[in-house]
Amino acid sequence: MKQLAALYLGVLALVVASFVGLVKIPGYQFLSITPRENEQGDYPVEPWGDIRKGRDQYIGLGCIYCHSQQIRPKGFGADIKRGWGDRRTVSTDYLFDDPPLLGTMRTGPDLAAIGVRQPSADWHYLHLYDPEITSPGSNMPKFPFLFDVTTDPLPSTTKIELRKENGQTVWLVPKPPVQALVSYLLNLDKTMVSWPKEEK
Repeated sequence: MKQLAALYLGVLALVVASFVGLVKIPGYQFLSITPRENEQGDYPVEPWGDIRKGRDQYIGLGCIYCHSQQIRPKGFGADIKRGWGDRRTVSTDYLFDDPPLLGTMRTGPDLAAIGVRQPSADWHYLHLYDPEITSPGSNMPKFPFLFDVTTDPLPSTTKIELRKENGQTVWLVPKPPVQALVSYLLNLDKTMVSWPKEEK
């Protein structure tokens, strides 16, 4: 009986020590992290408006299951060599992310700096409508339900030209949820802060 009690106490002590070491101490260390000032201003900046709504769309559409948002350091993967970013991500990059969207796998490319790599909103709209338009052979799902399609040539606030095989021009009109998502993607820029760049 005494051995059983000692075993239970040992397991309890292990669980408590693990919780303190892996949750409480890192949490305490992160309390002191603040935005870093550089020539462009403070980094990172807390997301607001469409950027925050777009982050919710990113989560809701399941983008997190195929895309990561963390550039690994040189020697731990080819992220920098692939051009996904010019430096490894650091804890400050996730200062306003709750929860941080690190991702679960890399079926698609890392998106930590997609706003720098693909700064065109039209590219993102076409890619979300049908990924094979911009990335032939892509296995990313299509999201046509996020758009209205029209043949009306009259201008609107946001309209993207798309040519069909029969030669007729159709226009994609993004709905508000995808406009917010693209705002979020264009805001993903982990290169804004002057951390030391890593050689490719």
